[in-house]
Amino acid sequence: MESAEAELSDSRSEEDGAAPCSGLPPPEQSAATMEDCLAKKMEITVSEAEKRTGRNAVNMQETYTAYLIETRAVESQSEGQCAPVDSLWRRYSEFELLRNYLSVTYPHIVVPPLPEKREGGWKEMVNETGFQLKADSRLKALNATFRVKNPDKRFTELKHYSDELQSVISHLLRVRARVADRLYGVYKVHGNYGRVFSEWSAIEKEMGDGLQSAGHHMDVYAASIDDILEEEEHYADQLKEYLFYAEALRAVCRKHELMQYDLEMAAQDLTSKKQQCEELATGTVRTFSLKGMTSKLFGQETPEQREAKLKVLEEQIQEGEEQLKSKNLEGRDFVKSAWADIERFKEQKNHDLKEALISYAVMQISMCKKGIQVWTNAKECFSKM
Repeated sequence: MESAEAELSDSRSEEDGAAPCSGLPPPEQSAATMEDCLAKKMEITVSEAEKRTGRNAVNMQETYTAYLIETRAVESQSEGQCAPVDSLWRRYSEFELLRNYLSVTYPHIVVPPLPEKREGGWKEMVNETGFQLKADSRLKALNATFRVKNPDKRFTELKHYSDELQSVISHLLRVRARVADRLYGVYKVHGNYGRVFSEWSAIEKEMGDGLQSAGHHMDVYAASIDDILEEEEHYADQLKEYLFYAEALRAVCRKHELMQYDLEMAAQDLTSKKQQCEELATGTVRTFSLKGMTSKLFGQETPEQREAKLKVLEEQIQEGEEQLKSKNLEGRDFVKSAWADIERFKEQKNHDLKEALISYAVMQISMCKKGIQVWTNAKECFSKM
């Protein structure tokens, strides 16, 4: 029993010696990871999308969207050469397949989420009913009964952070949506200025030209909101990406929790086997069991039977110890790789969100300046009347 607990304790102490949730892996490890990253050597973009029609697996005609993927070597560009572009077309379902493959093959990686699928279909209609949230809540309640006894505090904190990140970005997107709705109404109402000034100009001789020109400026101002909201939607999509990244972080936490659960079960099974071996060897039963009651009712086992069972138990204990060591090693490798990738994710997240928020602020400033310019032009029109 002491040996199994030592194995488990050794794994925990080595993991606890790593960087905490807010900390980072060693600089040399992080640098090596970044240098080996394919994204640092290749520039990969989805440059175009188009609607297509074709036959599916059951020979029925369907309409789908295909995306053009272009890749280019970054090193050639840095040397001043024009790197050749390789391209191919892929469907959204193939992106989903790739992401699922990456999630399974590299469980320690924070796999980027896919953008929302813009095609309207029955899947989207069903998802809008909120059934997935209900299903997830049931699964969470079920998983609660299988929680590990000694969870890693770093992954627990990371899971809490992902929940808070998702909550903050959700609130931000809701505020942005409300502001956009009101802004749309304000801009479109300015179109009424244009209509009124135009009607007024028809009954004025000296003031007519000025009123007509001012009305034109108001019409242009009212129509500009469509382009503004389209640009806003672009920044909203960048925020939505990290809304979905929160789930990718939780997925890494769940994988670690499952590995820790398997490790604890292996340690518990090994402890049980050693206790059985000790009881069988000494003939002393320390805990109540059906087997102990059976022995009292029907007599003790023969020495040969005990010897055979001891041999089987010893083999199982040896296998259990090897399995426990393997799971300990697997867990340490997972933690090391996961925290290296989480550090990469944090750096990318800080860069992306900072860039998106600054760009959004610049867009708002530009929008206000255009509004000031419209009213400045209108003022000049009124001054010339």
